[in-house]
Amino acid sequence: MPVTVLLVDDEPLVRAGLRAVLQAQSDIEVVGEAADGAAVIPLVRRLRPDVVAMDVRMPLMDGIEATRALLRTVDEPPKILVVTTFENDEYVYRALRAGADGFLLKRARPAEIVHAVRLVAEGESLLFPASVRRLAAEYGDGEGGGNRAARAALERARLTEREGEVLRLMARGLSNAEIAARLVVGTETVKSHVSAVLAKLGARDRTQAVIAAYESGFVTPG
Repeated sequence: MPVTVLLVDDEPLVRAGLRAVLQAQSDIEVVGEAADGAAVIPLVRRLRPDVVAMDVRMPLMDGIEATRALLRTVDEPPKILVVTTFENDEYVYRALRAGADGFLLKRARPAEIVHAVRLVAEGESLLFPASVRRLAAEYGDGEGGGNRAARAALERARLTEREGEVLRLMARGLSNAEIAARLVVGTETVKSHVSAVLAKLGARDRTQAVIAAYESGFVTPG
């Protein structure tokens, strides 16, 4: 089954460019388009896409609020890939904190766009880990030891030593297979650890878990 994608951007040329790139792939299908975040929820309910590629800045409802609304109101929501002009942008970090799974630069090359959609759909790796580290360093609420609320939440999670090790490797952008090789365990074992980390942190996906790790000071950006 192909990865199905909904495109949300107020610029028709951007949507057309993304559609052309993605539709050229045999394993990806663009199932719909919208010009504003306000149209996302009804389209997602009707089309059930795997991934929403959503502009972070739109006139009526921006990508941040649309992400919050989507995750709050839709059962089994799709993965959300924020589309942005600037990677070191507080809007991007706010969208990731709101629940987006990753971000895509509008100037990205076609191969990078395709890779981003596939990676976010699979959910087993962190998209652009170095950029997430930079965003956490610049816009995260903590300095050095992390912010108090995030630190308390991580303490309540009571991660085991191995789960903490897995979270640190996730924060470095390693995939499940790479973590398995590093720890000399099976991939299924790593998947179990990742699932446990997400459940204990109350994180929707590994992007949210990694942000929590940075903001709590458990992992330091840099």
